[in-house]
Amino acid sequence: MIQLEHISAGYGGPLVVQDVSLDLNPGEVLALLGPNGCGKSTLLRVIAGLQPPAGGQVLVDGEPAARLTRRQLAQKVTYLPQSRNVPNITAYRMVLHGRFPYLSYPRRYRPEDHAAARRALELADAWELAQLPVQTLSGGQRQKVYLAMALAQDTRTILMDEPTTYLDIQHQLDLMRFSRTLAGEGRAVVLVLHDLSLALGGADRAALLQEGRLAGIGSPGELFEDGVLDRVFGVSVRRIMAPEGWQYYCVSKG
Repeated sequence: MIQLEHISAGYGGPLVVQDVSLDLNPGEVLALLGPNGCGKSTLLRVIAGLQPPAGGQVLVDGEPAARLTRRQLAQKVTYLPQSRNVPNITAYRMVLHGRFPYLSYPRRYRPEDHAAARRALELADAWELAQLPVQTLSGGQRQKVYLAMALAQDTRTILMDEPTTYLDIQHQLDLMRFSRTLAGEGRAVVLVLHDLSLALGGADRAALLQEGRLAGIGSPGELFEDGVLDRVFGVSVRRIMAPEGWQYYCVSKG
C-alpha cells in the first residue's frame, strides 16, 4: 500500500502540488482528475520516485520511499508516463525492458522474464506486434506496447499518465476494463485521465486536484452529489442510469 502524507512538489518556482494526502489502496482503480496544469503528472512522478517532494513523504508498505533504492521502488511501483521515447527495437524487446528491476548487470533475461513479457503482450492485446519495430507502429499500437511493458514489470501499484492517448473509443473502454481486472488481482491502479465520462464510469474512487491542492476525493457518485466536479471544471456534470450503472456526461454551463 502507498500513502502520501502532506506531499508538496515543484520545479524550483512556485509549488505545483501543495499538501496532498492520499492513500492508494490495493484492489482499487483511482482516477486522478483536474484541469490542465493542476499537478496530476507531477504527483505521479513523486510517487514513482522521479521527482523529490518539497515537503511531506511517500510511504510504501509503511516504509518511507526515500529509504528505498530506485531498483527497490521499481519492484513495487510501475510508472507509465504520458510521453516516451520511441527506440529502434522490436516491441518484444521493448516489453522486456519492464523486467529490468529484477535483473543484475549485465542483464541476462531468464525464462521467467520471457514468460512475463509474453503474458503482458497477450494481456495488452499486442502479441501480434511482438516482432515489429516500435518505430513502425501507429500511436495506438505503441500505446499497447508501452502498456505491456508496464505490465511486465509486475508490481502491486501501477501509475498511468493519460494511458488512453492515441486509443480509439473501443480500446479506451478495453483499457478501463483491464484496469478493473488488475485491481481485481489486488493491485492499486492510478489513472490520470481527462475524459470525465470514462473516469467516472470506471473508477472506484476519484481524487480531484485544483491548483495543486486536493479539492475532493471519494466515489464518483459522492463527487457528483457534492457538486465539486462542476465547480472545478466549470461545466455541468450529469448522469443517467444505464444497465451497466451510472453513466456520466458533461454539458456547458453556458
